Amino acid sequence: MKSLDGAAAVVDHGGSLGRARALFPHAPQPFVDLSTGINPHSYPFFELPATALSRLPEAARVRDLADVAASAYGAPSAASVVAAPGTQILLPRIASLASPGKALVFGPTYAEHQRAAAIAGHAVTEIDDFDALAGADLAIVVNPNNPDGRIVERKKLLALAERLRARGGLLVVDEAFMDVGPLGESLAGDVEQGGIVVLRSFGKFFGLAGLRLGFALADALTVERLEAQFGPWAVAGPALEYGIRALADSGWQAEMRRRLARDAARLDALFGRFGVAVAGGTTLFRYIRLADAAGLFSVLGERGILLRHFSGRPEVLRAGLPGEGEEWQRLESALADWSQQRHCDAKELNQ
Repeated sequence: MKSLDGAAAVVDHGGSLGRARALFPHAPQPFVDLSTGINPHSYPFFELPATALSRLPEAARVRDLADVAASAYGAPSAASVVAAPGTQILLPRIASLASPGKALVFGPTYAEHQRAAAIAGHAVTEIDDFDALAGADLAIVVNPNNPDGRIVERKKLLALAERLRARGGLLVVDEAFMDVGPLGESLAGDVEQGGIVVLRSFGKFFGLAGLRLGFALADALTVERLEAQFGPWAVAGPALEYGIRALADSGWQAEMRRRLARDAARLDALFGRFGVAVAGGTTLFRYIRLADAAGLFSVLGERGILLRHFSGRPEVLRAGLPGEGEEWQRLESALADWSQQRHCDAKELNQ
């Protein structure tokens, strides 16, 4: 159990090549960045209309995006959708929907939820007891969980939401990785009941994180409250165009889910060849628990392969998917070096 009161420090995340260069100054470049859960096979680029950059976004185009997002995510209607420049900016705003009180985060999980709830004035605790969430003013669940891929069943979440709603509480479910999760466990279709906010990320599954686009799904009154905080033109023109096209492209999404499943199985097999068992995750990232996690992180980092290592959980690593063939080859070579080094170290100890 971890508590966090007052303003929280900025959290270190994966994906920082500047930090990677500082840690591993002699590593070969470019880095193979496996420290994020972002799809390495991004949605195809296309030529944007000039007005996407030269004019302020039209309200009608924002409504088009809300319509497409509601359909893609299974929300009740466009009135249940708030589009934002990434889900990150939504976190403290959503936490502020509940009056400052006790916030409980079902962990261990993505650390930004604790920070955002503290910014909103809550006394925050990360807990590992799901049933205890019912005593919160603000309860936060990441589903599928980051970094271990844990799934909480929809029926359990709905029962929790009902208990919270009866006492004026709020349930926030971060479904950033639900595009590759069991879609039947999503709460997107249940938000009109009230007391539930669902977060959906665009950039992770579509591999366009730099576009900065995300969504909150909620009842119409909550949507109005969130939209009022953003005002007009919250989402940039290019993000609107990519969101509308990609979210409507069900064929690309279905094929990408199949491709990611194949890649995740391939990655599991590659780690397994060198004695690294994968303990969980999603098809966008794999979760590893290893006594020598720090050693594996360092050896791969020195060879230009960046994994996600968690300072508070030194035995845990998260590995995203390599992209093209060269990245797979570099990872295999680095794992072979690590395995050989371990073998030599063990041999010396036994002599």
